[in-house]
Amino acid sequence: MKEHSELRFAVLIDAENVPHSNVKGILEEIAKYGIPTIKRIYADWTKPNVSGWKNVLLENAITPIQQYSYTTGKNSSDSAMIIDAMDILYSNEVEGFCIVSSDSDFTRLVIRLREAGKRVFGIGERKTPSPFIAACDKFTYIEIINSREPELETDELPKDTKSKKNDRSGIIKIGEEVVNLIASSISDVADENGWAFLADVGNLIQKKRPDFDSRNFGFAKLTPLIKTLNDFEIDERESNNSRIKHIYVKNKDKSIPEVPNKKRSYDKK
Repeated sequence: MKEHSELRFAVLIDAENVPHSNVKGILEEIAKYGIPTIKRIYADWTKPNVSGWKNVLLENAITPIQQYSYTTGKNSSDSAMIIDAMDILYSNEVEGFCIVSSDSDFTRLVIRLREAGKRVFGIGERKTPSPFIAACDKFTYIEIINSREPELETDELPKDTKSKKNDRSGIIKIGEEVVNLIASSISDVADENGWAFLADVGNLIQKKRPDFDSRNFGFAKLTPLIKTLNDFEIDERESNNSRIKHIYVKNKDKSIPEVPNKKRSYDKK
């Protein structure tokens, strides 16, 4: 089986439903999943609303596919993109697909590709409907790709935790739902002593919530995010490679009372 970084991907971009800003950032994100051997972008290039894409296609080696809109109000580019995806699927030249769009019309396509055993990653804006997000193996928001804010330190979190979003590049709060997701995932893969290998926890969280990404909360990785929460214990264990430590995590025993009036680390300070 091929290594994760060697998987061949077909990148199909819906130019009319994602912004053209930071194209390089989007392609760098895709490169984390594997090698983009096919890169195509679909639109009616006679329309002015996609003119911003034209300047970045050549420098990023993306092949534009022209699709005229035959009927007012209908997006014929979607059909062309779906047909090409199926052609690529049956050619069996790639191990996965990356669908760049915020349009839920591609939900059934993603389901079909996964039924065929292909990995499917989605990239789109936060406005993307949840069915499309849930259909993907992993879904990444363009807003956090565009964000180049530095990672938060482990002892700090966005100060405005009561609002849905903060001023920092679309960072959102860490609420009870996220804490419960992490806690239940730890329980699902923990050993008899309650300890779980953090990599296994992260993989399970991704399966449960394809759009879960530590960067949504201002952290580059899951480890520093969990370190800020008082609900979990962290154990860093030595490995055969002295430069690498295995991270294990455990749910704290709730029967032990906390210090009175002590606020959780993700509450507003």
